[in-house]
Amino acid sequence: MTKRWTQRPVGSNWGEFGADDQLGRLNLITPECRVAAAREVREGLAFCLSLPLDCPRDQLNPRRFAPQQHFSMRGDDPVMNYPYGRVIPGMREVVCDDRATLSLQYSTQWDALCHMGYEFDARGDGREEITYYNGFRAHDDVRGPFDYLHDRAPEAGPYGARALGIERMAETGLQGRGVMVDLHANVGLEPVAVGYDLLMRIFEADKVVVEPGDVLCLRTGFDRALLAHYADGDAPFDAHRCSGLDGFDEELQRWIADSGLAALVSDNEAVEFSPDFVRQDAHGIRVPLHHLCLFKLGIPLGELFLLSDLADWLRAHGRNRFLFTAPPLRLPGAVGSPVTGVGTV
Repeated sequence: MTKRWTQRPVGSNWGEFGADDQLGRLNLITPECRVAAAREVREGLAFCLSLPLDCPRDQLNPRRFAPQQHFSMRGDDPVMNYPYGRVIPGMREVVCDDRATLSLQYSTQWDALCHMGYEFDARGDGREEITYYNGFRAHDDVRGPFDYLHDRAPEAGPYGARALGIERMAETGLQGRGVMVDLHANVGLEPVAVGYDLLMRIFEADKVVVEPGDVLCLRTGFDRALLAHYADGDAPFDAHRCSGLDGFDEELQRWIADSGLAALVSDNEAVEFSPDFVRQDAHGIRVPLHHLCLFKLGIPLGELFLLSDLADWLRAHGRNRFLFTAPPLRLPGAVGSPVTGVGTV
């Protein structure tokens, strides 16, 4: 029981890391976990885990747009190859300065814990409210310009996440032990919903072990399909042709809850297998892993990571663990962020 809720969702861990916790299962990445992760570095090789910021070539989500780059202005002058001698006689230095407008969840990205909530009666008074992890609420803690449940405008801005924002994840450094699961090597680049039974068979075949505090990384091969289409717009591309976790598999949900994994990362669009976003469960949920991880358990989700190069190296060397470093932008109030991740072996 906290000041925000008197009842928590069934199967959630609300309150277990403190009444005001905003990190969720990232709390499990302890100093000891980082030391163990550092021991995975034997060759000193670093792999980029991020797609170009303007990849994919075509929008996967119609509400998210590729970055638009612009040059900064100094009065009426564009600051690209700008000679300071124009304003300070005798100076010979030249400067370039630019800016960008972008959707924070277009390319390789983290979902903050406030990315998805649920209409839930956290106070136990029979009234459902828009609620996020650990009982944080719309308007009080995650402020937007409109109150959709009551069809009215809330108070004026500023808007954004006063709690559970992406900056909380950034403050941790988001570094720990990554564990690679090579779905592509086991099922190919095919639309396969990977449930608990199949995932455990892959674990056994590839000798994968997940411990509390680990970051589980799922390589489907979709990253290379995106990059091929990015390099050549005429290259064949099917946005739904890849595997992903079957979020509707309740046994898989239980394993995620019990495993102690701290974050869940994939190279596909949503981590979970949702080719049409039409199927839903009895509770009106269409993206059940987002609901489980972000709303109930506080497990951040990383999407569209570049994993194939590292996965191939690990597989060739009989390994599946590495040092994972991928902090988001420290942008206060944001609900998601691009990321430039690094995997070190």
